[in-house]
Amino acid sequence: MVASPQIYLTPEEYLQMEERSDIKHEYIDGYIYAMAGALDTHVTIAGNLFALLRNHVRGSGCRVYIADMKASIKSLNRYYYPDVMVTCDQRDQATPAYKRFPCLIVEVLSNSTEAFDRGDKFADYQSLETLQEYVLINTKRQRVECFRRNDQGLWVLQSYTAEDKSFQLQSVKFDCTIADLYEDVVLE
Repeated sequence: MVASPQIYLTPEEYLQMEERSDIKHEYIDGYIYAMAGALDTHVTIAGNLFALLRNHVRGSGCRVYIADMKASIKSLNRYYYPDVMVTCDQRDQATPAYKRFPCLIVEVLSNSTEAFDRGDKFADYQSLETLQEYVLINTKRQRVECFRRNDQGLWVLQSYTAEDKSFQLQSVKFDCTIADLYEDVVLE
């Protein structure tokens, strides 16, 4: 994220501005932050996962979104652009510019966003009651970190590496090989 001029915007003003903007901005409590472009590795991983998930949820009522769809955290006055997001909640059909009820959010890590994705952004995402899994995908080595909300509401980490051969996303009953996720990827 890149800081933008600090002019306070209401959520409605932000959404109107974002509809006309040539660049994407995330919105945090009234202030906007321009999104930096992504590298080939990042885009390829996100694209691979999107394609695999889209095929998997076809006909289920779930929708998969990539990069250009906002996740809204109304209680915190936030709008983020996750790399991949899945919602199976019919209420999300009412909001074409953003989704409020995702069950799965995925962020592909980069040097400039890793600390934020692991820290404040994850803390913000945890306030989404429908979110069951938050996944971080590494671009330097084959590693998938899956945080799952358990029955007590606690977030439990399960990591997958190339040695594991595959990983699971329980929120959408999805199994995938690490090789398929990292197909055509040159690690950074």
